[in-house]
Amino acid sequence: MLDPAAATGPLAGGEFRLPVRVYYEDTDAGGIVYHANYLRFAERARTETLRRLGIDQSRLREENDVMFIVRRCTIDFRSPARLDDALEIRTRMTGWRGAAIEAEQTVHRQGEEGTLVALELTIACVNGKGRPVRVPNPVRDAFDRAAGAA
Repeated sequence: MLDPAAATGPLAGGEFRLPVRVYYEDTDAGGIVYHANYLRFAERARTETLRRLGIDQSRLREENDVMFIVRRCTIDFRSPARLDDALEIRTRMTGWRGAAIEAEQTVHRQGEEGTLVALELTIACVNGKGRPVRVPNPVRDAFDRAAGAA
């Protein structure tokens, strides 16, 4: 079983918060975070969210032939992050139906409430052949527990 405490950020009120530092490699020549890197930050935060919920993606794949893939992602770039910024990626799983999970993610400078980037995602649950499969009960139960902690 995966140790939920191994995740690198807190889960409170149904929202997971992952701290991220902006490094030189994350920026363009002007020291502003390159737009595609927000997708990397968000992916890390979703992975850590699942880890915090006790969901072991490797085990899920090996034992149940279940994986998660991004089906749809809408990104609203509101304000840039810059070199050396301490960011916080906030992740909330907002629901599921059948083989899909809905999620919202926002990027903030640590200590500030303003949203730099907002993402809305649909995550598909698929098997090794890429075919949709229902979100497994343990995953749905973990989301329910997290939402109930709100």
